[in-house]
Amino acid sequence: MNNKLQAKDLINLGLFTVLYFVLGCCVAIPIGFVPIFLPILGALWTLITGIPFMLFLTRVKKFGMVTLMAILSGLLMGLTGMGYWGVPLGLIFGLLGDLILKFGNYKSAKRSLIGYAVFSLWMVGTYIPMYFMVEDSRASFAASFGKEYADKVMAVMPMWSIVLVIAGIFICAIIGGMIGKALLKKHFVKAGIV
Repeated sequence: MNNKLQAKDLINLGLFTVLYFVLGCCVAIPIGFVPIFLPILGALWTLITGIPFMLFLTRVKKFGMVTLMAILSGLLMGLTGMGYWGVPLGLIFGLLGDLILKFGNYKSAKRSLIGYAVFSLWMVGTYIPMYFMVEDSRASFAASFGKEYADKVMAVMPMWSIVLVIAGIFICAIIGGMIGKALLKKHFVKAGIV
């Protein structure tokens, strides 16, 4: 088997990254306007996007595809105004997810769930400004949505809650992956993922 990414792999990567991102935005855009939901936005994203990601895994047989998807997702999130911290975290957690899948020879259903959960941690990058650049984030939110919105967002995101954000993303990714795996069982069998 040729281990280099080919045009077909890159087409699959592009299509599934767009599907993954658009579906995630369908969750993020409506609830992102309600400040109290911002801390759970990443968890909800990973819960919903487990389906397209699991379908993507039926096409992934080469190392690097998951890493590239994480980097592209971080880049797309940056283009929507959520900061570019998702790009370096996409590199880190995408690479770790890729390694987990590779160690399962891209055939392990258990590793596909863990790989997806680790991959999903790229999303923590969107929260970094809110936790570590508080005043800049407050000013950015105030400029876009008004001071009242900015104050409410920062009030529901105390520093200690970053642990809950990370745990929520990881746990909901496992659940989302299980849902995706169950819905796509036929595709998993056909792809030889057991």
